[in-house]
Amino acid sequence: MKKLVNDPKNVVDEAVAGFAAAHGDIVRVSSDPTFIVRADAPVSGKVGLVSGGGSGHEPLHGGFVGVGMLDAAVPGAVFTSPTPDPILAATQAVNGGAGVLHIVKNYTGDVLNFETAADLALADGIEVRTVIVNDDVAVKDSLYTAGRRGVAGTVLVEKIAGAAAERGDDLASVAAVAEKVIGQVRTMGVALTPCIVPHAGEPSFTLAEDEIEIGIGIHGEPGRERIKLEPADAIVDRLLGPILEDIPFVSGDSVLLLVNGMGGTPQIELYIVFRRAAEVLAAKGITVTRTLVGNFTTSLEMQGMSITVLKLDDELTALWDAPVQTAALRWGR
Repeated sequence: MKKLVNDPKNVVDEAVAGFAAAHGDIVRVSSDPTFIVRADAPVSGKVGLVSGGGSGHEPLHGGFVGVGMLDAAVPGAVFTSPTPDPILAATQAVNGGAGVLHIVKNYTGDVLNFETAADLALADGIEVRTVIVNDDVAVKDSLYTAGRRGVAGTVLVEKIAGAAAERGDDLASVAAVAEKVIGQVRTMGVALTPCIVPHAGEPSFTLAEDEIEIGIGIHGEPGRERIKLEPADAIVDRLLGPILEDIPFVSGDSVLLLVNGMGGTPQIELYIVFRRAAEVLAAKGITVTRTLVGNFTTSLEMQGMSITVLKLDDELTALWDAPVQTAALRWGR
């Protein structure tokens, strides 16, 4: 294992400390318990947004804390859900009197621990709503989930719900916007290589040199099938088919197209993927009106990518375009 780490047990603490040092104008960090919060939290009268989950998916979630997006993020150990205590502390830290929305990826540990934290917050007098992101069309159940997994579509939920909260929507309205995005976003990914969890010291699964995993999860969970490596265009077609059939997306739709790297894929390859995905959508009469390409929901150093398509309307487009200032997304400010 070759990684830029010191003691594998300290990876998350040291990374969070580095993140705080690099982005002190945007966030501040609590170390006991560990969570990341926007620098001006709590914002009086504004709905607070809290998300989190296992580390190793950066910039998700800490990279999306800031004006126009999340108010706090709670990192667990690598690929391990945070416990209820830091989730509760983060919820308390962002409570500006208008309630708090928890945005939770659909993994059993995340769902249970956020649920416990929400119950504890309610006992403390804080109203909490929870939305569960489950955008992955690859499989219904997996090693970590009952139902579909929450993957890169989470970024779009956090951005759009964050904009709704920033403009002053109440808790019920912000939750409704988040649910609207969840209902209209779909994702599917592929792995070319496994990743190595630092404390494990060995690959999370094995792939032969000429194999890829279609429908991979962001923790290395199995997907739909393992096949021989194909040209990029053929892989894109394999991923887009199930995505477009699922809602379904139809001619005349306007969409946001996200091509997300898994951590070890060069940007040049992500743009090859984007090019083909845009061609396929155009051929089906689907108009790409908003785009995002890069590493936003990763799996450590895994080589691979995912494609996310979100059906847009005027409201969602306006909320996507609204100003945001985080470590990983920033425009309009």
